[in-house]
Amino acid sequence: MQLFYNPGIDETTETFSFDKEESRHIIKVLRKKDSDILHVTNGLGLLFETKITLASDNKCIVEVLSVKKSPEPKFHLHLAVAPTKMNDRYEWFLEKATEIGVREITPVFCDRSERKAINAERFEKIILSAMKQSNETFLPKLNSSISFKEFIKQKSEGLNLIAHCEETAKKSLKQVLKPNENVTLLIGPEGDFSEKEIALALENNFQPVTLGNTRLRTETAAVVACHSVVFFNETTN
Repeated sequence: MQLFYNPGIDETTETFSFDKEESRHIIKVLRKKDSDILHVTNGLGLLFETKITLASDNKCIVEVLSVKKSPEPKFHLHLAVAPTKMNDRYEWFLEKATEIGVREITPVFCDRSERKAINAERFEKIILSAMKQSNETFLPKLNSSISFKEFIKQKSEGLNLIAHCEETAKKSLKQVLKPNENVTLLIGPEGDFSEKEIALALENNFQPVTLGNTRLRTETAAVVACHSVVFFNETTN
């Protein structure tokens, strides 16, 4: 199934049109024509089966034939990950985490972060493309970038975790997970979190965890954590 995206539709929608860019892609690139069937999501869990009624590369119009609602996820995974020095590594994380099943992502700037700015618009496009590629109907939320100290002040329901490399007492991620529990997990930059940041996280009720015996790159750690949480919930439900 090839999936398309339109954020402005809901269960009451009967007909709608794609914007010029998407219309051109559908008609010129994919060579779709009148009466062809398209599957569309609004990124909020709805899957629409539609039929093209006007195959124009300026304004492709479709009629909604049916709507199916995907089950709401039983848990919410929020990854707060420090941007990497090389953008392509962070973009790889965004793509893979979306495919696996992350629900929320926050870029967090830390004491040892080498990158201090992000291209949010490009990140959004990567997440959207990954959602469509994986036939997922829920679009992960990309939050604005924030400092570590500001992020720690926010209170998240569920399990709050920080994965770091310091030789201190830590449990494995698997040991602390519980089925259907919301998870917020912090992943640090190249060079890891500073001692002050780790201490601040612990003071704010974040539990320290380890992701394994080897030292992982930031983007690898984030993907490993994402898969571990999703796989744990899939196999315990």
